[in-house]
Amino acid sequence: MNAPLKAIDGSAELAMLMSALASDARAAARVLALAPPEQKNRALQIMEQAIRANADKILAANAEDVADAKAAGTTSAFLDRLTLTPARIAAMADGIAVVRDIADPVGVVTESWQRPNGMTIERVRVPLGVVAVIYESRPNVTADAGVLCLKAGNAVILRGGSESFRSCRAIHDCLVQGLREAGLPEAAISLVPTRDRAAVGLLLGGLNGAVDVIVPRGGKSLVARVESEARVPVFAHLDGINHVYVDGSADLDMAKSIVLNAKMRRTGVCGAAETLLIDRAGADKHLAPLIAMLIESGCEVRGDESVQRADKRVKPATSEDWDTEYLDAVIAAKVVDGVDAAIAHIHDHGSHHTDAIVAEDTQAAAKFLGEVDSAIVLHNASTQFADGGEFGFGGEIGIATGKFHARGPVGAEQLTSFKYRIHGTGQTRP
Repeated sequence: MNAPLKAIDGSAELAMLMSALASDARAAARVLALAPPEQKNRALQIMEQAIRANADKILAANAEDVADAKAAGTTSAFLDRLTLTPARIAAMADGIAVVRDIADPVGVVTESWQRPNGMTIERVRVPLGVVAVIYESRPNVTADAGVLCLKAGNAVILRGGSESFRSCRAIHDCLVQGLREAGLPEAAISLVPTRDRAAVGLLLGGLNGAVDVIVPRGGKSLVARVESEARVPVFAHLDGINHVYVDGSADLDMAKSIVLNAKMRRTGVCGAAETLLIDRAGADKHLAPLIAMLIESGCEVRGDESVQRADKRVKPATSEDWDTEYLDAVIAAKVVDGVDAAIAHIHDHGSHHTDAIVAEDTQAAAKFLGEVDSAIVLHNASTQFADGGEFGFGGEIGIATGKFHARGPVGAEQLTSFKYRIHGTGQTRP
């Protein structure tokens, strides 16, 4: 574990610390951009082993964070995101192994063509440079972001939430061990060593051009602040106001399984379903069983008049419910007139994150997948698959809901840019 950190007194001292952190990261990025895949993979292998070997230390650090959070009266959903378990630590290590084994994206020629004058032009993947990741509550992001940036040849500056400070440090120790033993600069994965919130502002300012892109991972207020104040590009991750639409053609057993998983597997993750839409054409078959199942599983249902008539335990939905990311055992439910009405509702109230249709009608499914403008759309599968690990990326540092550069899970490949290489034989331009 790290030695106790010295207190950082005053904005001048914090600015100096952050400037040094950024300078070291920039130097590390130049080394990483040229590091061979074998060296990066060696570091990742050691990181995986270190996470497994130090699971007890990580759990002990996390227990202190969780105890403080409970004492502060945080919500159960927040505690779920903060809490690490042996299974979650094992999953973190497994994710590192997946990242190690995926193809290295750096240097890959994605396109190549020859011009009439004989020149050959290649489009080649290159690292972004220095990535800053600002996140809240989830300490596993420390590992996910660190190893994905490393795989893509980027240095990363991590700023975890103050509530997960000890957990993040314990995980970061394992990552640094991998860098050190593989002969890579330790500044390749830096953790901001202070809880001072002013450090976030300095990161958002770009640290005099040292930061190339910022990835926010947290609640609405954090993302809003990053998008408002950032002076460098941002991979935005907005609310996960995710929908499951149950078409009239849906198989009831499948619908029940998907809806229950989408809402209740983990209510505090960004892929959790927040609104259930049910086709009026299948309401006689689907509505009452689905609502009863959710309520009996401990989920509060807030519904329109049709949903309220189906079960007296349903609470009336307000207009705000259709635009709310609960991150808790609460769901809004509504009966709609077919797939077109479902798409219209998602267009008006969704956040372009993740939306699913349950249907046996392939035409309805194709229409939904084609017209719902979200980063992730699913047919007959749970919205909880909105996760980089489930995409085979080994994890992700966020779900980008914008349309520029990266969209959906941001994995190693999405953490690269490109340049053009041109091979000539003496050509000059007339």
